[in-house]
Amino acid sequence: MIHLSGRRCRAGEPDLPGEVHGLLAFEGGQGRDDVRALAGPADLAVIATPARTVPDILRTAVRKGVRAAIVLSAGFREAGPAGIELERQLLDAIAGSHLRLLGPNCLGAMLPHLRLNATFSHPIARPGNIAFLSQSGALCSAILDRSLHLHLGLSALVSVGGMADVGWGDLLDHFLHDPNTRAVACYMESVGNAQSFLAAASRITPHKPVYLIKVGRSPAAAQAAASHTGALCGSDAVFDAALRRVGVLRVDSVAELFALIDLTSRQPAPRGPNLTIVTNAGGPGALATDALVTAGASPTQLSRETIERLNPLLPPHWSHANPVDILGDADVTRYRATMESVLKDPATDGLLVLLTPQAMTDATAIADEVTRLSPQPHVPILTCWMGGVAVANGIRHLVAHDVPAIEHPDLAAQAFALRWKAAQAMSNQPPTHAKPVAPHAVPPEARQLLQHVIDSGRSLLSELESKQLLESLGIPTVPTRFAASPDQAVEHAQLLGFPVAVKLHSHTVTHKSDVDGVQLHLTDAQAVRDAFHRIRLRLVGTPHFLGVTVQPMAAPDGVELILGSSTDPQFGPTILFGAGGRLVEVLHDHALDLPPLDPSQAQHLIRTPRIHAALGRFRGRTPVDPDALANIVVRFSEAIVALPRIASFEINPLVSNGPNLLALDARVLLHPPSIPDHQLPRPALLNALRDQHGPDPNHPSRM
Repeated sequence: MIHLSGRRCRAGEPDLPGEVHGLLAFEGGQGRDDVRALAGPADLAVIATPARTVPDILRTAVRKGVRAAIVLSAGFREAGPAGIELERQLLDAIAGSHLRLLGPNCLGAMLPHLRLNATFSHPIARPGNIAFLSQSGALCSAILDRSLHLHLGLSALVSVGGMADVGWGDLLDHFLHDPNTRAVACYMESVGNAQSFLAAASRITPHKPVYLIKVGRSPAAAQAAASHTGALCGSDAVFDAALRRVGVLRVDSVAELFALIDLTSRQPAPRGPNLTIVTNAGGPGALATDALVTAGASPTQLSRETIERLNPLLPPHWSHANPVDILGDADVTRYRATMESVLKDPATDGLLVLLTPQAMTDATAIADEVTRLSPQPHVPILTCWMGGVAVANGIRHLVAHDVPAIEHPDLAAQAFALRWKAAQAMSNQPPTHAKPVAPHAVPPEARQLLQHVIDSGRSLLSELESKQLLESLGIPTVPTRFAASPDQAVEHAQLLGFPVAVKLHSHTVTHKSDVDGVQLHLTDAQAVRDAFHRIRLRLVGTPHFLGVTVQPMAAPDGVELILGSSTDPQFGPTILFGAGGRLVEVLHDHALDLPPLDPSQAQHLIRTPRIHAALGRFRGRTPVDPDALANIVVRFSEAIVALPRIASFEINPLVSNGPNLLALDARVLLHPPSIPDHQLPRPALLNALRDQHGPDPNHPSRM
């Protein structure tokens, strides 16, 4: 254990234990706790002692005014019940103090600009402008080694460990204000405090990009729930939606993450999505183009002037398009002339130079020409020198002059597209993801209806009650009548008008079609009677049958949609929209977002699934009114925010028949009455946006 006092050594001071770069340092161990020797406050304690000793060491550090501690020791939460208790004691030791704690069970932290290496990794990173934060100490070590190999600098390397105190939100807030940091890259296994993370992310992303890779995309993470929406809203999909709302860019692999770090660190952000590709081989150019388009950017459409400028410089059989294939015998002169020409094209937002080793290719000389042109204002230049021994010197020359040399052409194109997406998100002023929406007051009859269900000891609303809730929220729904007998069902059908649908009325059955509890297209009184008897016969002698509901049939050619909400354990309520009906879980055509939603966010949610194409003018069909549909989504979102007792809420199908929208069926499940109101899951994004102006002043970041 080393404690840095923050005080410079003075000549003649007696009995000083030692120094680290001119700062007083005290080392503890072998039963000694030399932190007691401190005369005053210290900046940092690095603790690497057995887990059982850490709480007492922290208590002493608090008394001595130590401002921060890094606990490298393992044996806490990850070790089971005994470790969980030790972690509780650890937090008790710093409670109410100004000491902030990184870890436990972490590699530590590096601040290369300060030459601070508070880790158990021997080499220190080169000073740079990217902060790398990781929940894996091993990945920290790998990224560090890779960065040294490629002469890539870091502003910080932080292993977050168990995040008992300092978490993602604290770190993002710190690096927002760090002048040495241009961007933040994160490897995440768990989000920890979701509200803190979202609030801090919404503060930093308008100013600095945040790139994140997170494990847990497996479908096994999404457990089926009692509703279609719950089954579709896997936790990873919800996490994706949360990242989109706060402007964090998620990547799929460590290779993508490192390529993006490399590009961001060395080159300016692109001003647009158009990438010009110069190559001496057609195949790599085609690979890069495919990856570029798939990732959401586009190949530059070269101007006629650029083509005419290139014609006399290149052989007759050059590609005459982008990718600019200058052929396998291209030498340094041809590369230089081509790069200079395409950089003059105003449509070029980025330049990717590809090289494969050929007989006429001098990889190092061409690399020198690339570095001579770099950097260009607002036009990043990146390269891919494919091969091994023949291109090694060229690659070393590129990275030594701050030009990214990415191993594969498709990866290089993906990195450009991702960098463009990050720049695009930052350019939104003010950032659209940072606008909290105050929900309208929910009508008192909606609250009264939910309270009636709670008072009756139930958590599941009947279909009739669910539609009453829709009506109170101003969401159009089909008229629905309860019938306790066949005669009453016929009477309702005659008043509503044939054809009608007859459905099971129950306080316990979740999906009525699973028990043949839905009878459709009934055209006369006898059909209604028969339907009543069939439904009752299936459930006779059970508490599930309480009668039926009768409603008119909707237009047969309507588009069936689903609008739903379920509760994520970390992020709270979610909103789902997409293709509905019986095949909803087979089609998997839906999009997710988090409440609250304003009209523009609702429109974006509606446009995302493929089913959106069927809502326009399609085969003579009158298109849906987009504002009316968005208004329903917004009202639904407001209800989810204002009624936290709702655990899941599903409208399926919501039928669009031209401009007419009608909710044909609905299902509402409440949180159990045993959960008190103050423990109900709240919308993490809403609370984060309320915290957007800064972290909790009673618990500020002092890193």
